[in-house]
Amino acid sequence: MAVSSQIFPPRKRRPSAGSFISPKLSDIKLVESLLVLSQEIQSLKPFQFLLKRNSLSIIRKIKLLGILFEELKGSQSASLFSPSSLLCLEEMYIVLQRIKTLIEDCFSGTGSSKMWLLMQIETVSNLFHELTMDLSTLLDILPLKELNLSQDVEEVVVLIKKQCLQNDVASLDPSDYNLRLEVLTMLDRIQREIVPDHSRLLEIFQSLGLRDSSSCREEIENLEEEIQNQTDQKSKFQVVALIGIVRYAKCVLFGASQKSDSKLRRKKSTAETNTPADFRCPISLDMMRDPVVVATGQTYDRQSISVWIESGHNTCPKTGQTLAHKKLIPNTALKNLIAMWCRDQKIPFEVTSSNEKVNRVVTNKTALEATKMTALFLINKLSTSQSMEAANDVVYELRVLAKTDSDSRACIAEAGAIPLLIRYLGSDTGSQLPNLQVNAVTTILNLSILEANKMRITETDGALNGVIEVLRSGATWEAKGNAAATIFSLSGVDAYRKRLGRKTRVVKGLLDLVREGPTSTKRDALVAILNLAGDRETVGKLVEGGVVEMISKVVDVLPEEAVTILEAVVRRGGVVAIAAAYSTIKKLGVLLREGSDTARESAAATLVTMCRKGGSETAAEMASMPGIERLIWELMETGTARARRKAATLLRFLRRWAAGLEAYGSATVTTTAVTSSRIVLPS
Repeated sequence: MAVSSQIFPPRKRRPSAGSFISPKLSDIKLVESLLVLSQEIQSLKPFQFLLKRNSLSIIRKIKLLGILFEELKGSQSASLFSPSSLLCLEEMYIVLQRIKTLIEDCFSGTGSSKMWLLMQIETVSNLFHELTMDLSTLLDILPLKELNLSQDVEEVVVLIKKQCLQNDVASLDPSDYNLRLEVLTMLDRIQREIVPDHSRLLEIFQSLGLRDSSSCREEIENLEEEIQNQTDQKSKFQVVALIGIVRYAKCVLFGASQKSDSKLRRKKSTAETNTPADFRCPISLDMMRDPVVVATGQTYDRQSISVWIESGHNTCPKTGQTLAHKKLIPNTALKNLIAMWCRDQKIPFEVTSSNEKVNRVVTNKTALEATKMTALFLINKLSTSQSMEAANDVVYELRVLAKTDSDSRACIAEAGAIPLLIRYLGSDTGSQLPNLQVNAVTTILNLSILEANKMRITETDGALNGVIEVLRSGATWEAKGNAAATIFSLSGVDAYRKRLGRKTRVVKGLLDLVREGPTSTKRDALVAILNLAGDRETVGKLVEGGVVEMISKVVDVLPEEAVTILEAVVRRGGVVAIAAAYSTIKKLGVLLREGSDTARESAAATLVTMCRKGGSETAAEMASMPGIERLIWELMETGTARARRKAATLLRFLRRWAAGLEAYGSATVTTTAVTSSRIVLPS
């Protein structure tokens, strides 16, 4: 299995600055702060599953210590501490802060992995011991006689000191030690391709408090975050191995937990719907995971532009310019911005490219073998499922697993999942159990992200037809949208793009989905149409199917996606496409005035192509728009580099049209009244 180091932006758990710095408070304030801090530690619950003895012991000592602070707070001598007493109390404040931080960091807070804590059990146990000894030392040097304490409180302090001395040797609970040893042994056996004993695996997970699918899901997420806290490769490998065994246990012991997971998925989808325009790839219109800059200065997602170049293209998809070279330069600044935005939105930021060296993917044989076992277990279970409900649970688990990483996608496909998934794409499944159809097509979508799986899917009998059937007559909009996304993924390969584009059912299904579907589903269909528009023959079918009319209607809802497709259609569709797009000129003018930078750029490029190929009538229609000259001038001043170039070209066309010159190739310039003022290009 491979887990990208970019699944989440780095998040280091660090104690607060106050944990290591003396508070420098007045005597009274210091005692009050110590009392509050001791009460905060008392409110923390002892650990239930690991380090129970250590946490219970130290919390009990702090509870007794709170009696000392209460006495000092009510004492008149609190404002008359000697320098030695004051220094001792300040150091005690630091120790208590460290104790509170250790307990919270281990277990109390969110984002804490039980499995990783188990691996670090000896180190953490030693930390508890060290803090206990530090506390004992401070109590030894604390001048009790100077503090004028009551006899009862002095006896409490003596009791705490005795309890600390009882922990003079670091004590690790034997049950914790044995549990850690068992997990390490099981990981070693998995690495040697030995399937774990399920009954013993269940006992281990119950001992850790991982007793259902939901808690395992949370543990996996915590381990994924833990990867970011590790600086050495060995620790990262160990965390990845733990992820593998938790995923395996989740499937074989507890099965699906669709309700809680679907809530999480909807939350992330909502966030992705509002992805900033600058974060989306011009090719896929999806959020960029690994943005790179090509020779023309345009930025694309690495996966999308790599597929474009590997398909034999030597031009920039956005500008149409020939690439001086094919080097892809990482856009690190933009990638960091996207990662920060994803973290704020709670969206996983995973690089999906299969190039492990480029994307610094952490690979681990133990985790890979665990993933193979998980995939094989699920496939065997699916092949013997007696009901749709049982099959739905298994397919959902495959869907989740296929979303994780490239190795999981490879293992699932190699285990023979695709022919089994096809069974549940039909309309009969959609009518009886719509959720099963959604899970099946989404699993195929997730599998298709891996390049090798694209061939497996397209070459499997009935797979393409099944996806197309869901696109045309899926039971839910989600199923139709994910079918469209699958077509987009498969059409990233040039040969499959041509094959899909020749199918009238695909073209019609995508166009109908844009016309009738909700906004999120429209976007899925639009990105698939954009990919198909990379083939000239398919562009003809799109124009015949009414793509321009469809764009005219959807441009108000999804302007960037719509105008990007229109740009591709008029560039590759010839005179027929230009003629069909004539009615959109005024809407393109509106985008020049009100659109985003991306939309304005594509609108200007579309108008340039139409003016170049469409003759004087196109220029005349554009010139008739109120304030068009001012809009073009504004674009030349404030637009992107490409937008400024296109705007300058538009001005040239308007100037030649106004002068009555023949400037549109073979087209004949008609005589039309010119504007009262000549259009002058900037020097």
